[in-house]
Amino acid sequence: MQYFLKPFFADAESEYADADYIMFGVPYDGTTSYLPGTRLGPKAIREASWNFETYLPDLDIHFSEIAVCDMGDLEISTVPEMVVCEVESAVRDFTEDNKFPVILGGEHSLTIGAMNAIRPECYVVCDAHLDLRDEFGSTPFNHACVTRRAFDMGAEIFIIGARSGPEEEFRLAQDNDRIHLYSPDDVRRRGIAAICDEIISIISGRKTYLSVDADAIDCCLTPGLGTPEPFGLDTFDIRDVIRKIGPYASAFDYVEVCPTDSGQTAMVAAKIIREFIAVHSISAKKLQKLQN
Repeated sequence: MQYFLKPFFADAESEYADADYIMFGVPYDGTTSYLPGTRLGPKAIREASWNFETYLPDLDIHFSEIAVCDMGDLEISTVPEMVVCEVESAVRDFTEDNKFPVILGGEHSLTIGAMNAIRPECYVVCDAHLDLRDEFGSTPFNHACVTRRAFDMGAEIFIIGARSGPEEEFRLAQDNDRIHLYSPDDVRRRGIAAICDEIISIISGRKTYLSVDADAIDCCLTPGLGTPEPFGLDTFDIRDVIRKIGPYASAFDYVEVCPTDSGQTAMVAAKIIREFIAVHSISAKKLQKLQN
């Protein structure tokens, strides 16, 4: 088992043995290509989490009643390959103990390690960028390569909010039946509910990894980003993705929070993470009742 530092996420106070959800941070931004600072994301998210009441009125549940254990931050290397291995090892330990991993980023490359442990059949990501590069910055474990790594392991890919990337990445995505793109314009035209329903029709019954890159949201709304892009999704879109697709996930992360703003980006992240855990917990309990 890895060694972790002190936890801080509000209401995540269960002991490890009793917890259904294990939260941990990965304070790493070693392959960041524009603005550094996402290594401070986990700390900012945890601090923001104390702003909220434990009761989630829309879901009629107290977050404090869900068995969540925050292990703190993973002690990591500075080498991308090692970071991926360290995240993979931690996630594998947790899943072998039948715990659900919730990861706070940190940059998006951490997702590669988590997926190596989970081996998902489907990868659903909210992201401004395609991240389909085979290599960037002299490593295949760059934050710009995470979706390519998911594709290479055979997962079916769903990218919501994509609006940036080199031409060859868009060509790869458009020419491959295993990659589904939903731009912010698609979301405006079709509605996020219809897109989520389409995705659910494909991922249902299949092991799915759900990832939220903070830059999927328009940078005018949440400017604390390492690679900001305008004309993106809004916070309601992300919440709807979490509420509809969250119950189908086998692991979840929220990454690329770069707390250089006035706290908006971390605040949204903390709220979405709470929403995800609540929605997933409610769904899991309903399924357990049906099975009993």
